Amino acid sequence: MCGEYTPVILQGQHTNDDEIMAKTPLDEKALGGDSSEIIMELLQRFKVRDVMKRQVISIPRNATLRDAQAILRDNHISGLPVSEGGRLYGIVSVNDIIKGLDGGWMEDSCEDHMSKNLVVLEAGMPLAFALRYFNNYTYGRFPVLDSNRKLVGIVSQRDVMRALLYELSVEIRKLERKSSPKAQAAAEQEAKENFFRKEWAVVHNDLSRAGHAANAIKGILRERKIDRTIMRRVAVAAYELEINICIHSHGGVLVLLIADNSIHITAKDRGPGIEDVEWACKDGTSTANDWIRSMGFGAGMGLSNSKRVSDKFEIASEVGKYTIVQCIFDLPKAEQPAPEGAAQ
Repeated sequence: MCGEYTPVILQGQHTNDDEIMAKTPLDEKALGGDSSEIIMELLQRFKVRDVMKRQVISIPRNATLRDAQAILRDNHISGLPVSEGGRLYGIVSVNDIIKGLDGGWMEDSCEDHMSKNLVVLEAGMPLAFALRYFNNYTYGRFPVLDSNRKLVGIVSQRDVMRALLYELSVEIRKLERKSSPKAQAAAEQEAKENFFRKEWAVVHNDLSRAGHAANAIKGILRERKIDRTIMRRVAVAAYELEINICIHSHGGVLVLLIADNSIHITAKDRGPGIEDVEWACKDGTSTANDWIRSMGFGAGMGLSNSKRVSDKFEIASEVGKYTIVQCIFDLPKAEQPAPEGAAQ
């Protein structure tokens, strides 16, 4: 095989996160909030590397299709990476074996009949984007490459669902072990009494750090013992707004403010601005270019998801200059002591 291997990310029709989550009904009361927000928060928290299989079964280029058939059969898998020294050259699938049996070329090398134009995932991709790939394409599994284009794993739909189900069980156990109402109210009151503000710079097209600020915000809220349902909603909005700054603007900041019984997430960027704000807030509307879409971003759900999870949503934009988005989340009001001498 001549030349450097360059994986081809095929273009497809993107499926938004709401459609993915709609296929996974959950008991909202058991999980302490909107099930779609819980699933979205989990998908944003995890990377492909967290769920992929690291023990990759592969085959060299000079092996025969007969060899590949035996490996597929013995390991009960439908696709086999063709790899040497960590470098991915192609994939041999069950379909390739069937064609080889029909055509009588089972003793040919894998290199002669493997698929060379591949859809691959990157280890650092958020898990939400991996699910979009499974919905966009008919493949049951994808090779996973690291930043050096080296084959480091394989991820299947079963791997993703296993990880999500495990994490959901962990969430349920945490809710079952939550503290007494009195202790919880005291922790919430302590969090409300303290003013807190922090901001993070978001760099244009720096996809390697996509979600960094949102994860930091979630950690801060967890330390302050903010209600888990509210924390999930804030994390979803922060993530969506951070990604929007990264892929749609020239860069900006994401700001967290906790004060006056509320949490504020504010996204400020340096342009190019939004010509039609009402259109931009609708589901599925996006101005992302083909490169951004090929990376799994730009499904057009950022602003609409942020608005959906917020108690109050504000947006202002001027074409060529800026866009400012603010999501406000109400914290439960502390119980006030009864006036002295009042009837009990």
